[in-house]
Amino acid sequence: MPSVMLSGAVEGTADEAVLQRLVEYAGATLGTVYGKRGKAHLRQRLPGYNAAASLSPWIVLVDLDRDAECAPQLRAAWLPHPASLMCFRVVVRALEAWLFADRERLARFLSLRPADLPVHPDTLDNPKRLLIEAARRSSRRDIREDRVRRAGSGRVVGPAYTSRMIEFVTDTRRGWRPDVAAGYSDSLSRRIDIFAPRRRGRDGGRRRGERDKDFARPW
Repeated sequence: MPSVMLSGAVEGTADEAVLQRLVEYAGATLGTVYGKRGKAHLRQRLPGYNAAASLSPWIVLVDLDRDAECAPQLRAAWLPHPASLMCFRVVVRALEAWLFADRERLARFLSLRPADLPVHPDTLDNPKRLLIEAARRSSRRDIREDRVRRAGSGRVVGPAYTSRMIEFVTDTRRGWRPDVAAGYSDSLSRRIDIFAPRRRGRDGGRRRGERDKDFARPW
């Protein structure tokens, strides 16, 4: 059976890398990814993406940040009437939280101990800030210089912050593992469970055909 082809839209290139890994994990194929010019641009273009999703499958990822108290509130504000083939997913509270959820691999990538990283990523108020602080403690000079902003630069993050995130996410041998991360992030787990329901285990997951109506889409 041929895999489903999805169009996507995200805030930035690091989000695109995560979306690619999730689509691959689901056994689907990711086509063109739109947006990648920030959150405001993504919201501005969302009505057009939603219109396109009446004809073919779409997946949109957006960070919750502090724009709402919870994911359902943001979905209601941004997309109260999703098209039949639109899969609109909110990351709680930012993409970095999903990376923290694979503590072992992220710690190794940053040259830290797993104990140096937070245990409950979904409860982090500002995952990006915590990731920068973790990089600051790295024993590797290149990690510190790439991810941590330089004084007087005017940047929020280091010059290679995004490229280092992409490197970690796309390394299938030593980098981020979506299935492991889902075990430590309910936010990610719910997206994977609906995105690839056939991958649920035998330990009490939903039975075949039982899907959360709040997340279910026909593809």
